[in-house]
Amino acid sequence: MSQQTGTQPHQHYIAGEWTDGSGSETFASENPATGETLAEFQRGTADDVDAALEAAEEAFEDWRALSYIDRAEYLWDIYHELRERHQELGEIVSQECGKEISEGKADVTEAWHMVEWAAGNARHPHGDVVPSEVANKDAYMRRKPRGVIGCVTPWNFPVAIPFWHMAIALVEGNTVVWKPAEQTPWCGQIIAEMFEDSGIPEGVFNMIQGYGDAGAAITDDERVDTVLFTGSAEVGQEIASKVGGEPGKLAACEMGGKNGIIVTEEADLDIAVHSAIMSSFKTTGQRCVSSERLIVHEDVYDEFKERFVEIAEDIAVGDPLEEDTFMGPAIEAEHLEKIEKHNELARKEGADVLVDRFELDDDEIPDGHEDGHWVGPFAYEIEYDTDLRCLKEECFGPHVALLEYSGDIEDAVEIHNDTPYGLAGAIISEDYRQINYFRDRAEIGLAYANLPCIGAEVQLPFGGVKKSGNGYPSAREAIEAVTERTAWTMNNSKDIEMAQGLSADILTRDD
Repeated sequence: MSQQTGTQPHQHYIAGEWTDGSGSETFASENPATGETLAEFQRGTADDVDAALEAAEEAFEDWRALSYIDRAEYLWDIYHELRERHQELGEIVSQECGKEISEGKADVTEAWHMVEWAAGNARHPHGDVVPSEVANKDAYMRRKPRGVIGCVTPWNFPVAIPFWHMAIALVEGNTVVWKPAEQTPWCGQIIAEMFEDSGIPEGVFNMIQGYGDAGAAITDDERVDTVLFTGSAEVGQEIASKVGGEPGKLAACEMGGKNGIIVTEEADLDIAVHSAIMSSFKTTGQRCVSSERLIVHEDVYDEFKERFVEIAEDIAVGDPLEEDTFMGPAIEAEHLEKIEKHNELARKEGADVLVDRFELDDDEIPDGHEDGHWVGPFAYEIEYDTDLRCLKEECFGPHVALLEYSGDIEDAVEIHNDTPYGLAGAIISEDYRQINYFRDRAEIGLAYANLPCIGAEVQLPFGGVKKSGNGYPSAREAIEAVTERTAWTMNNSKDIEMAQGLSADILTRDD
């Protein structure tokens, strides 16, 4: 097992071995709340990716030859370790990506839920028996693994999302080459150690630490049969466009969002305000499903605004390891600059700023955390206009617009859909007709009623439409991405009989 001693960087995991790889460069994991270095890691190169893909390709035939149940057995060890180390790993998640501790622990819980789902699914029925027109034929669907799966995962869910991708891919008989986010390599290290401890055969699971160039080397390689990606829309679209030009190769990409919550005139405002605060500021707005637009009916707008602003002004920002913290820091300095630019864009486009806690007061920053990447809520109201960039471009931070609308639910949904993204959204209403209209007409992959638009359960597909994605790299829908289906038909008769009345008679010139 790779153990860091002194200043020795952590390694890659390739073909069942820990290795420095071919590169000489290293990079650091940083605690975004303090700025301190947590650990050093080897930076992967194209040669390292090549070695990992070679190992995965070589391991594939023996791995696929195992039964579903035998493959799943390796994951059950990881399931138990995730549960047993819940508190410890939750704290590591919070230290490395800045999520407050309940979210750090929830990240680990979601990971073991996904492992449980994927491993448990190994004992469930697979395939479909399909009726045939011909009584003496059996017809059914069979799945088989695609081969080598390339996984590239984000920093904001550094334990859960890797298992969304890899648990299903592995149980279905594929081998994996994985690149964790460069912001959260420590979490990646621990996951790789879990796979090593499970005794999984060499080459079945491989991990390359590094930056986007290593990720591109994985996703672009012809040996990769499916790419599972969760991250930014820009990177995901580049991957999808490249993969789309390669026959037989698939990409399932879940990307960003400019998510909205509709608060109708029939809303319960207690639920509305609670849902909006959770959706806008949980995880410091750094979820792909965070809401950045609150679309509120004129009849309830003033009261909603007053209550929302009062809470946003008082949201507890602080040390993510403390249980009385609601919002932790931004992930890194570069992302802090991006958030500031979006706040300034809103101002330039005519926003009336309601809450501006981008620069926190000194007494709000925890002692010893002065070098952290601190940021607070930013909320503004603006008159809706389809040409406003601030309503179309994703910030990925605690940045939210309040939009007042008049008219009926059709008008609200039209505003809601006026974005190039289509990931998540919510409606707050006590009128089931309004809720059902939103359900059927909102251009999103994840829809919620009288709830925040954050929060996923592993047994449900997770993904969006439009610029937000071209697939669902999680749960049941991920099976579609990592397997191929064969329609299998077998004749049980000594004679050949065809469907649709097609003649099976062979005629010769003598006939």
